[in-house]
Amino acid sequence: MFGCFPEFVAMHIAVIGTGIVGVCTAAWLQRDGHQVTFIDPLGPGEACSFGNAGSLSPSACLPVGMPNMWKKVPRWLLDPLGPLTVRWGYAPVVLPWLVRMLRHSSRQEVTRIAAALRSLLEPIFDCYDPLLAEAGAQSLVRRSGCLYVYSSRETAAQWQWGMNLRRSLGVKLVDVERDELEHLEPDLKGRFRFGILAPDNGSTSDPSALVKALHAHCVALGARTDRRRATGFERQGGRVTGVRFDSGEPLAVDGVVVAAGAWSAPLAAQLGSRVPLETQRGYHVTVRSSNLGLRHTVMAVEHNLMVNPMAMGLRLAGTVEFAGLKAPPNYARADALLKQGQQLFPHLDTSEVTRWMGHRPSMPDSLPVVGRAEKADNAWLAFGHGHMGMCMGASTGREVAHLVAGRPTQVDLAPFAPGRFR
Repeated sequence: MFGCFPEFVAMHIAVIGTGIVGVCTAAWLQRDGHQVTFIDPLGPGEACSFGNAGSLSPSACLPVGMPNMWKKVPRWLLDPLGPLTVRWGYAPVVLPWLVRMLRHSSRQEVTRIAAALRSLLEPIFDCYDPLLAEAGAQSLVRRSGCLYVYSSRETAAQWQWGMNLRRSLGVKLVDVERDELEHLEPDLKGRFRFGILAPDNGSTSDPSALVKALHAHCVALGARTDRRRATGFERQGGRVTGVRFDSGEPLAVDGVVVAAGAWSAPLAAQLGSRVPLETQRGYHVTVRSSNLGLRHTVMAVEHNLMVNPMAMGLRLAGTVEFAGLKAPPNYARADALLKQGQQLFPHLDTSEVTRWMGHRPSMPDSLPVVGRAEKADNAWLAFGHGHMGMCMGASTGREVAHLVAGRPTQVDLAPFAPGRFR
């Protein structure tokens, strides 16, 4: 436990954002007896939470920026369909952010960041389980493990430092030789000869349905919904007294949580916390009529491709594009994911597919922003989870509820402090 805070008082809290982080935060706030109003022009689970890969992975503690990544970036940037690309018109905006990311990619920094991420990731299921039970949504989460797969054991050695770092932080990882790998996942036969199983990992069969189920339970318990777009705040001294909108009257509140994903930075700035939030535009393709029988989430490490069997089909995800919030999608990137899937699984039925693009809210150090706003005593920030919002949504919600209630936190939130970029 960390911190020392004043006595708990039930309040009316506005939660800006109805993605997985906002909805889990609201659910934990309600468990403390707070009244919640959701603020979001979109419906629950309709933005980044709709199209993510669905991973619930205590093992996913490595940051985006890894040692020696700088050697690969120039080649990636020259490939418009590569794992990381920048639209040239957006390059002047994002290049300083990318430089900051690379500064956080030394072994010392990666070790520090991974330890912090692990602290929010380790209690994934402890934090989700009570919310799922209360919402009757247990069937949407499974704990079947994740397989990191490689073309050979020798190839896997290229990623050994990161895997050893995971192990040092308490992640259970089990080497899987070729015969056992093909027994676990017959559809991988002939393509991968070595794997590493993370047995404690899980996934959701439908991330959007999961968010909607938790949101619906919050509403059933009295949460209200305001479908306007929040633009600012009413203030009195060092406290927020209301939320302003793009139309209509402000909403009077006792406190506010900003969990608006990639759209959070302007609101956080008004509360005194200027943060270098960027949008990683993620793509997925879902093969609706998959004829594969995968039992695990599969991460094809060499291809940076995550494959997750879901209720609506087989989802393939794994690319990053920097082009801002307004540029139209480049669905050729989703098509490239499909092509990779066909190469890995030649018998994959691709007769019916859907494509999607969404905005992952990302920080240059891969750590989310979780903590009290710097210039408002009753405003809290919870965004910037990158591609791990589904993984860290419930634990973030629990920790924010501790802050709001005045309790010591169960995770040391110092590495996630909004003021760390000053």
